[in-house]
Amino acid sequence: MPNNKRKNRGNKNKEVTMTPPNEIDTPIQDYEGDEIEEMQEADLKKLIRTLRSSQKQILELQKSLMDKIEHLSHENEILRKNQNETKQLVQQETVIVMRNHKEVKNSIDQMKNTIESLTNRMGEAEERISNLEDREQERIQSDQRKEEEIRNLKHIVRNFQDTIKKPNIRVLGVPEGMEREKGLEGLFSEILAKNFPGLEKDREILVQEAHRTPNKHDQKRSSPRHVVIKLSTVKHKEKILKCAREKRQITLRGSPIRLTADFSSETLQARREWRDIAQVLREKNCKPRILYPAKLSFVNEGEIKTFHSKQKLKEFVATRPALQKMLKDVLHTETQKHGHQYERR
Repeated sequence: MPNNKRKNRGNKNKEVTMTPPNEIDTPIQDYEGDEIEEMQEADLKKLIRTLRSSQKQILELQKSLMDKIEHLSHENEILRKNQNETKQLVQQETVIVMRNHKEVKNSIDQMKNTIESLTNRMGEAEERISNLEDREQERIQSDQRKEEEIRNLKHIVRNFQDTIKKPNIRVLGVPEGMEREKGLEGLFSEILAKNFPGLEKDREILVQEAHRTPNKHDQKRSSPRHVVIKLSTVKHKEKILKCAREKRQITLRGSPIRLTADFSSETLQARREWRDIAQVLREKNCKPRILYPAKLSFVNEGEIKTFHSKQKLKEFVATRPALQKMLKDVLHTETQKHGHQYERR
């Protein structure tokens, strides 16, 4: 019996030694043959159980590792698949981006071409506008020259008419038809005889022409037409008008009449425009006079001032505060009148 036990122990030892040492997880002491024989049976059983338990743990660990490897492989496959999908998406997006980039580039090129075309057209338009402005400026300057020439011509015609009319006397208030008896020249001689006896004897005063103006009588007109008397010299005209100013009240067969110088319609209008200003100056004792043909003269600070136009008068008044205050209202009214006339034109 002891021999059989030893044989069994030997077999068991052989089985134990057949287990690969690297598959045992727990540290097990290597036993020599003599030591195993000396072990008790219980110790051997315990050792066997320990070895089996270790083997079981090793198998479980191996299975766990295999499961993890399989799981990692699966995840790796999923990652590889996702990577491929991502790569495809990136490629697709790259194609789209490149296509959009090309379209944007084409659009930018078109916009550049359009802007360049518009810039060229704007340059041409600006050049045309500049040419039109130059032409307009030339036209304005030409119109201004023409207006200046027209004004000069009107001034020449006005001076010419005034020169022709300079020896004339205009008689206002002579009733229509009174000249039938002795004519207009006879009536003028009667006026001189009745109002200026000293002049009637002056044989040098000669009437060259006498007529009414306008030539045709308007039946709707309440006042009689003016009588124009053309004398031989300006000296005689001025002499008669001076006497008329001194006498003030002149009559013809009981009817009041007036003797004035004869002017062109333009000069007459210019003289009328001085009347309101002259009236204000007369009230302020500035001794105003409307000189031939249409000049205003008055006394200011002891000096006689003469003006050919209202513009010159305004420039002078601007330097004289007292005179400016005196004529402020009437000059302002005159400016408004001219403004309304300009608007009507």
